[in-house]
Amino acid sequence: MPDINVLTDNVLSEQLRSGSHDAYNEIYQRYFGLLFINACKRVTDREEARDLVQETFTNLWYKRENLNPEMGIASYLYASLRNRIINQFARQQVSSKYITSFRLFYESDACETDHKIREKQLAALIEKEIDALPPRMREVFLLSRRAHLSHREIAEQLDISEQTVKTQIKHTLRILRTRLGLVLFILMLIKI
Repeated sequence: MPDINVLTDNVLSEQLRSGSHDAYNEIYQRYFGLLFINACKRVTDREEARDLVQETFTNLWYKRENLNPEMGIASYLYASLRNRIINQFARQQVSSKYITSFRLFYESDACETDHKIREKQLAALIEKEIDALPPRMREVFLLSRRAHLSHREIAEQLDISEQTVKTQIKHTLRILRTRLGLVLFILMLIKI
């Protein structure tokens, strides 16, 4: 049997179709470097280029029985690699579109909805604690924070002293601070 290194591509293709591992190895040795250089020109990542060439040779082995020796093994390998690179670009574009879509979705209403739900829960908790206050203290606090009346206006409306209004609000804030915790207290001052 002649040395496999000197066989033509057509003869190697015939032997490969018959399942010759030696023919496969010779084709691999002849074309791996050339295909790798070709892939590196089209793909920026060397590892990705190497993977694409490996997949091309794996595919060659699995489809060896369908090879047409007259077509030429080089043409087959280059076409196969080209198709893999095109498919890789298509997958990357689809992946990029999904990532962009997900990022836009995440930045839009998804977080906003979560924040709105938490805000409603917090508002309900604050309302519950305000409703638990003694009636006069609750009334003074609501006139101050919701009606935005000054201490003097509250005192005139309820016919109590301005100092009483100030004391009632101070006691209310202290009670709410201990019941709701410091963080909720700060949020309440900002929101209310």
